Amino acid sequence: MNIAMWGKALRTIPRLSPEEWSQLDIVARWLIAARSAVLVMTFTSAAIAGLLAWRDGRLDVWLWVLLTVGLTMAHATNNLLNDLIDYRNGVDQDNYFRAQYGPQPLVHGMLTQRQLLLYAAVTGLLALLPGAYLVWLRGPTALWLLLAGAFFVLFYTWPLKYIGMGEIAVLLVWGPLMVGGGYFVITGVWDWNVVVASLPQTLAATAVLFGKHIDKFEPDRAKGIRTLPVLLGHRNARYAAIGLFVLQYAIVLYLVATGFFTPAMLVVLLAATALTRTIPVFLRPRPEAPPPELPPDVWPLWYAPLAFVHTRRFGALFMLGLILEVAWRAFA
Repeated sequence: MNIAMWGKALRTIPRLSPEEWSQLDIVARWLIAARSAVLVMTFTSAAIAGLLAWRDGRLDVWLWVLLTVGLTMAHATNNLLNDLIDYRNGVDQDNYFRAQYGPQPLVHGMLTQRQLLLYAAVTGLLALLPGAYLVWLRGPTALWLLLAGAFFVLFYTWPLKYIGMGEIAVLLVWGPLMVGGGYFVITGVWDWNVVVASLPQTLAATAVLFGKHIDKFEPDRAKGIRTLPVLLGHRNARYAAIGLFVLQYAIVLYLVATGFFTPAMLVVLLAATALTRTIPVFLRPRPEAPPPELPPDVWPLWYAPLAFVHTRRFGALFMLGLILEVAWRAFA
């Protein structure tokens, strides 16, 4: 077992040669193939659902664990299917963007299509089993939530991403579905206030996807992949991403002002320090070549890593704020 590689794969998308890949154990291969570094966004959404339930005195830890496993495995399944479908459609060929910033298992000959499909099938089963139990427990509403999630897992790569709906899908999934739906399966209660409270996190996840699709703007446009940034245009997409960043904080301030959150949630404002670097970069066009100060394993990504760093910091402080909320309410 290569535990060090497990940790690395959870922090970043490591670049490996076929020889290095051949030395890895099955867990490390799965973590890399599933792009596990980005699964932290899904864990954060599940954690927010659990923390909101805890704050309201309704947390069932066992149901939260099932929810977290199911959502994380569903996201991993989506990543695996994304690589498989794009490969079969010829998108990831000819040194396409996806094959440059990290190992595309099929393009780089690390897995066969059959092996990747097996990875996706097993991972999908690990997502489906907890989901089936939660549907049995919570009934028709949970079933509709599961079906909605399955729809986005199966059809995000095609056709949603091709018609400017990929970003809308992420906006719906990481907030209303994961947090609002997660709160429901944990507590048995659907609360629209929780859906509103989920918006800052889902806007953060959407900003990361915006950044990645702005990075891929020219290759996607050339291949007929009409992501929302391609439809908006490069400059408008960059401004839209900045709007997503700002709106996250505006919603938190609104929820504090209306009393849904206590002032303890203002701790998330500390994440805004990351925007002092992120926003100036989004205001400018992407450079033609990597700047000297950029770490060599980041390029050709430019906007996405900055959005991801901000989102990870925002999510961590959002969770901390909810923990402080519990203490605030206990001693108020």
